Amino acid sequence: MKISKNIAILLSCLTTVFNVNAQTAGSTENQEQILNLYSSRHYQTDEKLYSDFTKFTGIKINRLDTDDNALLERLKSEGKNSQADVILMTDASRLWKAEANDLFLPVKSKILDSKIPENLRGKDSGEGVKWYGFSTRARVIVYNKNLVKAGEVDTYDKLAEPQNKGKVCTRSASHPYMMSLLSSIIEQKGEEGAAVWAKGMADNLAKPPKGGDIDQIRSVASGECGVALTNSYYYARLMLSPKQEDKDVVAKTTLIWPNQSTNGTHVNVAGGGIAKYSPHKANAVKFLEYLASDSAQKYFAEGNNEWPVVKGVAVDNAALKSLGTFKQQAVNIAAIGMNQVKAQKILDKVGYK
Repeated sequence: MKISKNIAILLSCLTTVFNVNAQTAGSTENQEQILNLYSSRHYQTDEKLYSDFTKFTGIKINRLDTDDNALLERLKSEGKNSQADVILMTDASRLWKAEANDLFLPVKSKILDSKIPENLRGKDSGEGVKWYGFSTRARVIVYNKNLVKAGEVDTYDKLAEPQNKGKVCTRSASHPYMMSLLSSIIEQKGEEGAAVWAKGMADNLAKPPKGGDIDQIRSVASGECGVALTNSYYYARLMLSPKQEDKDVVAKTTLIWPNQSTNGTHVNVAGGGIAKYSPHKANAVKFLEYLASDSAQKYFAEGNNEWPVVKGVAVDNAALKSLGTFKQQAVNIAAIGMNQVKAQKILDKVGYK
């Protein structure tokens, strides 16, 4: 007996373990075993993360790796012709920008909603969630223990106080990592309080912002700066490095979890979502749900020194263990993204470049 197309689709949907909304649901009967991944994650350690997905599912990943701005421009220019299935980005500000440009397709997934904390994902519009965080990193303070006392630099606020004039190093204030930190300060202190902090930071710079986070850490070790901001995984990377020069940098510096006696340390995410015009939606959902699996979550920690977002996942990373636990800011990551425009206006106003 010939089964109608509608019944075939229904049966296909009932056999899948994924709860996708009407926009992402559909027959997987003839689904190609392909996933087109557009990613701004530039970590070589992610290779095993992707190869394991293929091994577990049989789905081949075609990857396009580029920086965030180029990725966003490509997706916008491709429009409805885009072959992207999943978009991965490394910061809440970038995820927000992709969402603001209408590049994500909302998805409803019981697996993702149960595993990813609500404060580490985009807001549910009723049609679904457009992006999820899959790993976290903290924006920490690193100081030269021969030049600076811990009590002088143990909060974000103190970095902007007159006592640290000429001692502070940061990367460009307009870099997404810094923008997200400022956005979290806006969420807690309001725009006026955030502007005071940004002006103090600009006044306290030891040199014009230049280079990445590891460059800032090295400048602290050399004494060019007394203190700097960095993402936690960069410092962990130096801690695990076999190179003597990196061991020397770690020996001359100390990491601080900022604001432990007040509102906690700023935490950001790397995350992603389904591309709006994904040609392989079922595979895209499979991939996102795979990223929330214990094996993938463990790899984020052991491969790139990030923390899992899923509670209870055991990790084996000597550097992360040695850094210990810390109090996190209770700020919704989606709000950090939405404050980006305000943050840029403040930076422009106070002249923090």
